[in-house]
Amino acid sequence: MTKPNFITIETDGPVTIVTLVREDRRNAISEDMLLEIENVFRAPPEGTRSFVLAAKGDHFCAGLDLREHYDKDRSPIEFMTMCQKWHRAFDIIQFSGTPVIAALKGAVVGGGLELAAAAHVRIAEEGTFFALPEGQRGIFTGGGATVRVARIVTPARMVDMMLSARTYDARRGLDLGLCHEVVEAGQALSRARELAAQVARNPPTTNFAIVTGISRINDMSTTDGLFAEGLLAMAVQTNPEIRDRLEAFFSKKTKRLEPGVS
Repeated sequence: MTKPNFITIETDGPVTIVTLVREDRRNAISEDMLLEIENVFRAPPEGTRSFVLAAKGDHFCAGLDLREHYDKDRSPIEFMTMCQKWHRAFDIIQFSGTPVIAALKGAVVGGGLELAAAAHVRIAEEGTFFALPEGQRGIFTGGGATVRVARIVTPARMVDMMLSARTYDARRGLDLGLCHEVVEAGQALSRARELAAQVARNPPTTNFAIVTGISRINDMSTTDGLFAEGLLAMAVQTNPEIRDRLEAFFSKKTKRLEPGVS
C-alpha cells in the first residue's frame, strides 16, 4: 500500500488507529481519501485485533467532498459507480470481522454519519452533532445511510432528518443510538483507545462472530436468523481457546460484572 495522504495509520500493540487528516476540509471524503480508508481496513497492519477510527481537527467528518463532486460533474453512471465505492468501503469496515471503535467530535454529517454508522461502537464528545442535510443541499444519501442510519434511528426519523436538516446533539444522539457513549470534550480518542484495547483482548473468533453475525442476522427471516445464530454459537463455543476463559470464570479469576461498570 502506498503512503496515504488523507489518513494516518498508527499501531499500538493490537490496536490500529486510523485518523482522517483532511481537517482543512472538515475531513470531507474525496475519492482518493475513500480509497485510502478502504485499503487500510481491507489489509490492516499485521497483528491488528481492533481499530480506532478518529479524525484530526475540530470535526470528525463533514461528508462527501461537495467541491470535488461539483468540479467533476459526474454523469449518472459515474455517480452510481461512486456510490458503489462508498458501499464497498463501508461494508469492509462493518463486516471485515475486526471491531471498529469510532471517536466522534464536531460535525458527524452526511457521509460522515454514514462512515460512523459503519463502525461498531461510537464514542462522542460533548459538542458532537449529527445531521443528514442532503435535502437542503438538493442531493440524496449515497454511502449507505438508508440502510445503516435508518436502522438505527428508524426510517421515519431519517426522512425527517433529511427533509428538515434537523441536527441532533451528542446527548440526543445517545438516546437515538447514533452514539453509544458521551464523554467530555477532548476525551473521545483516549476513551476509544481504551475500549479498543479492551476489545482486542477478546478471542478473535468471538469478535468476528459479534461484528459480522449480528448485522447479517438482522437481514434474515426469524427461522434463518436462529439457524445462523446456532452456527455462530457452535463455532465460537467449541473453540479450544474458550476453555481457558471458562476455567478462569469457574475459578473466579475473572472480574465480576457490576452495574454501570464497563
